[in-house]
Amino acid sequence: MSREVVTEKSAPHRIQVVLNREPAAKKQTLYDSMKPLEEPSEESYTHSHYLQVIKELDHLVGLKNVKDFIYEIYALLQINQYRRKAGLKAESQVLHMIFKGNPGTGKTTVARIVGKLLKEMGVLDKGHLIEVERADLVGEYIGHTAQKTREHVKKALGGILFIDEAYSLARGGDKDFGKEAIDTLVKAMEDHKNEFVLILAGYSEEMEYFIQSNPGLPSRFPIQLEFADYTIEELIEIARLMAEEKDYRLSRQAIERLKRHLLKEMNQPFRSFSNARYVRNLIEQSIRYQAVRLMKKPSPTRDDLMLIGPQDLRL
Repeated sequence: MSREVVTEKSAPHRIQVVLNREPAAKKQTLYDSMKPLEEPSEESYTHSHYLQVIKELDHLVGLKNVKDFIYEIYALLQINQYRRKAGLKAESQVLHMIFKGNPGTGKTTVARIVGKLLKEMGVLDKGHLIEVERADLVGEYIGHTAQKTREHVKKALGGILFIDEAYSLARGGDKDFGKEAIDTLVKAMEDHKNEFVLILAGYSEEMEYFIQSNPGLPSRFPIQLEFADYTIEELIEIARLMAEEKDYRLSRQAIERLKRHLLKEMNQPFRSFSNARYVRNLIEQSIRYQAVRLMKKPSPTRDDLMLIGPQDLRL
């Protein structure tokens, strides 16, 4: 805000102070922070493709620490490029990761985006995501687990192997086949170094116990990201964006009703709240209820077809 002092001609002894409100600074996105570094030389990466992926990451609500980490990776790769040009060492870093957080906090979505980014940055050949859980890796007899695990590692080469609820691999003790899966994964990380990225995901406490239960794991996963639960404001924004992507619009009354319901669900002491996943289910349900309601209306207008009202949220 700037200040301008004006002396009125009709009253030379009167001073008028005019406050000029300057426009609010636009919130800088991750995409904006990368644009100044775009194509510094002919040898640079082609930024246009992965800047589009960055826009996809920016579109996600919240996740500031995750977005900051992505910029760190981007900056490292960019500066390493300058270092190679200057004849300096530019060693690659281990990018195996652990994602910790409750369901519906964006872990799988971010893993998919990370794969796309690492492909565009030249770290991974394909950047695809192979998503598995315990049942996909653990076999029924000795040797079967190693075979199944190696098959999924092979599918993930050039991309990301994402293991959800990874802590379940260590729940059965030393005699459980889950331990065989862990040992096979550790060997694959050595045999296929820099050929794929392994991401282990799950609840924060369970993942922390899982990591500490195996002395060799912490050093193999230098990157650990915490995915916090969404705030009520972030959940409402997620709901609004989900509706807009499908050409729907939440009425003010619908938003208020949804907000009250989400606050109640979030404060349930012994109930697992699935964050954005829960919101998505509510939006999809409300779209079905709106369709049933509009069937009773002879000629719904364009606005009718788009509007989700409080009556469509049967909570």
